[in-house]
Amino acid sequence: MPDLDPFFSEWSGRTAGSTRSLERARELMRALDLDGDRPPVLGVVGSKGKGTTATTAAAALSSAGLRTVLATGPSFRSYRERVRLDGTSVTGEVLDALGARIDRARRSLPAPAESGGYLAPSGLFLVAALLHARDAGADVCVLEAGMGGYRDELRLIGPEVVALGAVFAEHMGILGDTVAEIAREKTRVAGERTRSLVRLPQTPEVAAAVDAALAEATGGRVRAEIADPQAPGTEPPARLRPPGLSAASGVLGTAAAARMLEYLGRGPLEPDRLHAVLRTLRLPARLSRHPVPGADGAEVIVDSAIDRVGVATALAHARAAWGRVDHVLLCLPDHKDVSGAVAVLGDLPVTMVRLPEAHLRFEYAPPAHWGRVDAADLSPARVAALGDRVLALGTVYFTGRMTEVLDAPTDRLFD
Repeated sequence: MPDLDPFFSEWSGRTAGSTRSLERARELMRALDLDGDRPPVLGVVGSKGKGTTATTAAAALSSAGLRTVLATGPSFRSYRERVRLDGTSVTGEVLDALGARIDRARRSLPAPAESGGYLAPSGLFLVAALLHARDAGADVCVLEAGMGGYRDELRLIGPEVVALGAVFAEHMGILGDTVAEIAREKTRVAGERTRSLVRLPQTPEVAAAVDAALAEATGGRVRAEIADPQAPGTEPPARLRPPGLSAASGVLGTAAAARMLEYLGRGPLEPDRLHAVLRTLRLPARLSRHPVPGADGAEVIVDSAIDRVGVATALAHARAAWGRVDHVLLCLPDHKDVSGAVAVLGDLPVTMVRLPEAHLRFEYAPPAHWGRVDAADLSPARVAALGDRVLALGTVYFTGRMTEVLDAPTDRLFD
C-alpha cells in the first residue's frame, strides 16, 4: 500500500500526554454513516488468542454461507491483512480507497486537540472493515479488539455477539491493576446491542468479574455462556482445532459463530460444511510450519508464544513434529516473560532477536551461551545456517517479520 497516512497520521503526530479519543472516533463513524447502517458484528476480546478466535469464527460463519468481513491485528506481511473478505486480504487498491474515504471524513472533524485526543490506527482499521462490509454487501463482520475493551473502538460499534478469550495479567497497570480489573475492562465492550457473550473457562475471580461487568453493561439482559473445550461433543472436534494453546480459541470462535447464526435467525452450523472449511484453516505464526527459501529441507516453526507456558507448548510441539530442535530464535521484550522462557529453553542453542521499535526494551541479560541478532539482519540464509529445524518464538512484531523472511503465504486464511 503506497500511503498509510490516513490510518497513522494522527497517531504519529500525537503530542506528549495525548491519548486516543473515542469521542472523536464516534464523530468519525457518524460522518461515515456507520453509527447505525452496518452489518451485525461479532466482537472478540481477551488477553491472548484473539486472532485465532476471530479467524475461526469467520471461517465458521463463511461455512454457513454468510459473506463475512474479518478485521484482525496486527498484520504479518501487509496492512492489507487487517481487512479480509471471506478469509482473503483486500487488495492494496481497495485499502487505499477505504483510507481515502476515512481521511476525507476525518478532515471534516475538529482538530485532534479540540477532540481531546487522536484517532488510533487499530480503531481506524475497524472502521475500514465496516466500510468494506457495507460496500461488499457482507452479511456479518468479525472484529478483533485492540488491547482493551471498554476503551476500544469496538465498544462504540456495539457488537451483537462478544467472544471473550482467556484473561490474565497482560497489560497490567494499563487496563487495570488486577486481573479482575482487566477482565472488567474487556467485558464492558458489551453494551446495548449485545445479545450474547461467550467466554472460555476462567478462574473464579475472573468469572465473577465478568458476570458483574456483563450485568452492568447489558442491564442484566445477557448472561455469559461458557465454551468449554473439555466438554464432550464440543465443536470443532479435536482433530480440527488449531494446534497447541490455540485449540481453545478455535472452540470459542466456533461457539460465538453459532450464537451469531442464532441472532440472525439462521440454522445451526452444519458439521460437514464446518469441518470442510476448518480443514483449510491456516494460522500464520500460531505453530505454523514453513520451509526456508533456498535451503533444501530446512524448516521453521513460528509461534507467537510470549510466556513460560507458551514457550513450553511450542517446544513440545516442535519436538513432536521433528524429533529435535536445532536452534531457537527468541524475541521477547523485557515486559514479557523472558525469565520463564529462559527456564524452559534450558541448554538449547538460542539466539535473542532485537526489534527496532522504540517503545520496546531488550535489556534483559540472557544466558552466556545465547547469541544476539537484530531482526533486520535475519535472512533465509542466516536462518538456514542455524540448522534444519529452527523454532522461532516471540512477540507478534517478530513473528510477522519471520513470515516475511520465510516468504510465508498470509493473504488467505481459509477456503
